[in-house]
Amino acid sequence: MLQNLTQVTIIYYQNESLELLHEVKTFPKNQQGRAVIPEVFKEGKSIIAVCQGEIHILNKMGDRILPIVLVA
Repeated sequence: MLQNLTQVTIIYYQNESLELLHEVKTFPKNQQGRAVIPEVFKEGKSIIAVCQGEIHILNKMGDRILPIVLVA
């Protein structure tokens, strides 16, 4: 049964936020070798990418945006 599992990194947005998030999960594979992501995980998310294995993200879009304080 373990051979039918695959580790993936999922990059996504929560529907109520623009913060780019990611999680490393292990899911079953279908016959084509693609990860089968359960509907319960997808709820409330917009999935951007599914990467094979554990990915170490060094910088994401928005990580270096500074808040605008006292402009004008």
